[in-house]
Amino acid sequence: MPERAPQGRYPGYDVLSKRATPSWNDKTRQVIDERLALAVEPRFFTAQEFATLEAIAARIVPQPHDRMAIPVAVLVDHRLHSGQNDGYRPTGMPREREAWRQGLRALDAEARDAHEDEFRKLSAADQDDLLARMQRNALKNGAWGGMSPKAFFETRLARDVVLAYYAHPTAWSEIGWGGPAAPRGYVRMDFDERDPWEAAEVKNGDVEAARRKNRNV
Repeated sequence: MPERAPQGRYPGYDVLSKRATPSWNDKTRQVIDERLALAVEPRFFTAQEFATLEAIAARIVPQPHDRMAIPVAVLVDHRLHSGQNDGYRPTGMPREREAWRQGLRALDAEARDAHEDEFRKLSAADQDDLLARMQRNALKNGAWGGMSPKAFFETRLARDVVLAYYAHPTAWSEIGWGGPAAPRGYVRMDFDERDPWEAAEVKNGDVEAARRKNRNV
């Protein structure tokens, strides 16, 4: 079974080991417990839309195979299902729910135009090509309606996927982040100093030294 915590720059560090310590307060524990307990079945997207989103996420934030995967599509689906939003939208962009549905339908339409199949069934290279063309505003299928492919890519697709990825504790362990600093806070604020409860990064190639420190974090 894959490890829960990654073993890259912060070997042996698992942010969830802080759960019952003074590093996290009750509200942080509640929010993270709810996030980890989300059902894998979509509640906002249709099954086909969800499968397309999973394929997109695999290209935008590819994940290593040696640790538990972050359920990016589930997190995006939950955000939309629960009605969370930015509170604003750029000129010409539909509301978030509408933009996501329209964008995923349009991407599948573009995939059928170019390759006679749905986006999720294409090769990685063909998927990357379509996403790159979306970013360049070079997609023209009528399913986009009045929404700019480039605007959808920048303000919704890439943004929401990346934010979902880094909202998950596995990503926090990956980048050595301890989660919200309430109530403990930080003491050592100078350059290249770490508090004892912060993750230790590998330095000078000494993986075991970082691992020993992270056992005690």
